[in-house]
Amino acid sequence: MPHATKRQKPSKPLGLRTLQVRNRYLLLVDMLTIPLAAYLAFVLRLDLRSVDIGGYSVTALVFAGVALCIKIAVLLKLDGYSRYWPFASMPELDLMVKAIFIGEVITTVAALIVLRLLSLPNFPLSIPFLDLLLSGYAVVVPRLLLRWLYYHALKRECKAGIPPQKRVLIVGAGKAGYTTLLEINRNPELGLLPMGFADDDPAKKGVTLGGNMRVLGTAEDIPALVKKLRVQQILIAIPTATAAEMRRIVSFCRQTPAAMLTLPGVYELISEQVQVQRFRPVDVTDLLARPPVQTDGAEVDALLNGRCVLVTGAGGAIGSELCRQIARCDPSALVLLGHGENSIYLIHNELREHFPDLTLHPVIADVRDAGRIDQVFAQHRPEIIFHAAAHKHVPLMEINPLEAVTNNVGGTRTLLHAAETLGVEHFVLISTDKAVEPRSIMGATKHVAESLMRVAAQRSGRAFVAVRFGNVLGSRGSVIPLFQQQIAAGGPLTITHPDVERYFMTIPEAAQLVLQAATLGRGGEVFVLDMGEPVKIVDLARDVIRLSGLEEGKDIDIVFTGLRPGEKLQEKLFAAGETHTRSRHQKIFFAQNGHVTAEQIEEDVERLLVAANAGDYDETMVQLGTLAPGYGEKYEKTEMPKVSGAIPNPMGV
Repeated sequence: MPHATKRQKPSKPLGLRTLQVRNRYLLLVDMLTIPLAAYLAFVLRLDLRSVDIGGYSVTALVFAGVALCIKIAVLLKLDGYSRYWPFASMPELDLMVKAIFIGEVITTVAALIVLRLLSLPNFPLSIPFLDLLLSGYAVVVPRLLLRWLYYHALKRECKAGIPPQKRVLIVGAGKAGYTTLLEINRNPELGLLPMGFADDDPAKKGVTLGGNMRVLGTAEDIPALVKKLRVQQILIAIPTATAAEMRRIVSFCRQTPAAMLTLPGVYELISEQVQVQRFRPVDVTDLLARPPVQTDGAEVDALLNGRCVLVTGAGGAIGSELCRQIARCDPSALVLLGHGENSIYLIHNELREHFPDLTLHPVIADVRDAGRIDQVFAQHRPEIIFHAAAHKHVPLMEINPLEAVTNNVGGTRTLLHAAETLGVEHFVLISTDKAVEPRSIMGATKHVAESLMRVAAQRSGRAFVAVRFGNVLGSRGSVIPLFQQQIAAGGPLTITHPDVERYFMTIPEAAQLVLQAATLGRGGEVFVLDMGEPVKIVDLARDVIRLSGLEEGKDIDIVFTGLRPGEKLQEKLFAAGETHTRSRHQKIFFAQNGHVTAEQIEEDVERLLVAANAGDYDETMVQLGTLAPGYGEKYEKTEMPKVSGAIPNPMGV
């Protein structure tokens, strides 16, 4: 049997190894300097020429002894000897200030008591103030010196062992930009060399931050600054930037060969710490034609805390994000219901890792199976339901209409009936802007699902509501991942028509809207996010091309393939007969369509589902046209530009 080799500890660089000063050495230093500072306070106050302070010598020694005992005890109590001082920052400085002040107050009181007990003369009232300053220096300076020595030793070691540094320009001289500079300076091993700032604030022009970094110009000056300073990377440190501001900054950055990175938006930052590692490539979601919408988290927390919540479609893009945000609100239990076992397995494992104390119930079930849904509801008794399970792909549902009907309509009816029977107070249906004056199977089935929700809300008097989404950036099958796949394959990017426009929202916005709707709804409303102006898909494609470092027409082409069955040039957020108004949340509208006839809709839906389950395509289409006014009309006819080499776009926009 071969001899086991003894593992060697990785050696630290010599310069850093010499600075591994233990806290017990700082304790010894404090034991010498604290009484010395106290005695010197008497010398400075009573006789600047010698240490002979006459009748106050014993008083000074007593005061110094009391200061030693009290201040060391306070430092121990406040964990002053459990910090790693080479990494000292503001929290450690706050600790020192607090310890010095508290120690001085207690020392003064204790010394007065001891002196009276010993019948010794009291000290002048100015002594504690002098001692406060001197002992402050005595305690703080050795620790700051240690931090300073460590920083410079680290810089020397990094210069010897780290690859050449990358020259960096920081865009944004605010709090995030300043903290980014500090991060770079504290961590030379990152291999970044800051050259300066760019900021559009006129008041900051020419000012210096962090000791030696100046604001060199505005966003317009970025191309010139990159060329002059040989900048290799641009860090956009403006997490509060609007989409319009990001578009402007990115347009100037794109004129340079430097790589671009940006901090996440404010709603993505869980903590307030800004770290260089948080920077990521600029994404097309940063360039939406509006700022991200923020909702009221306190209301959502109050609603979900301590309640049993069920999410259908919990493994999907929206469903899984809903589960993450719900988990942060500390519900009593979270039921993850879905038809795909792998997606439920993944979100269950993720939540179990990040929220180990949360009660999770992964459930594999089909929302169309009434018996199974009743069983799940009876077992877990959910109090709030978010219904995200649906077939959503327009082109696929055009060739699988019966599946769309049974899932989107039948599944919604099954869940609503179970919710009414159990007495569920809150039910949120996720719908789509394609349900407004629908032209597609998917949109028509969602229109019917909204009608069923309204009927259930009227009948039960409970807060059953719906939420209409625009296109969700980054969700499965959405346009951005498709464009990225097409770019990876060498192109071209396929778009149905040059004038196609869509409303867009991000996955976090979509999930926040769903949760906020649960707090706003009283029953029967359809909530819609104020998504600003619709975005042309061709403009989105060009943004994706530019952010990929390519040029349209040179590196990759865009081709137009023609509108497909079920598609419209523009989507609408509200139907012609709907009345809508703003909710108490300024960025969320709600629509009410008046009363619906429950009996008639129930009968029509029953006929629709009977036909769909029987495989009767013609009767299904007739009944769907009855329930979804506007569906069945001829698709929009629009002349297409003739483009050679156009290929079909199977997944849609």
